[in-house]
Amino acid sequence: QVQLVESGGGLVQAGGSLRLSCTASGSILSINDMGWYRQAPGKQRELVAIITRGGSTNYADSVKGRFTVARDNAKNTVDLQMKSLKPEDTAVYYCKVKVITRDSRGLPSEYNYWGQGTQVTVSS
Repeated sequence: QVQLVESGGGLVQAGGSLRLSCTASGSILSINDMGWYRQAPGKQRELVAIITRGGSTNYADSVKGRFTVARDNAKNTVDLQMKSLKPEDTAVYYCKVKVITRDSRGLPSEYNYWGQGTQVTVSS
């Protein structure tokens, strides 16, 4: 009923920039929090950045000052602008959204949805 499509991953040199985008579609009444997580090999998934419906943001300490998360509520998109990339930023990045949609009984309910993940590789 709700689908997330991620784009923008790829290979970039250290110090470079990359922008990730995530678009939600389907039977959406509204979207609350939207965020980005990442998972490096052998590591657990960690929060990178999150933005509330009202625009408040939180970032992992490791990306503060380098990454910027933004959203377009009219388009149901959330972007992650990554600058001054470092090799340690290499990971699979996942979009996560809290969506209010109608459940099987037609009642508004909040669900978490995850994107398919997109690989970001930063070379030294």
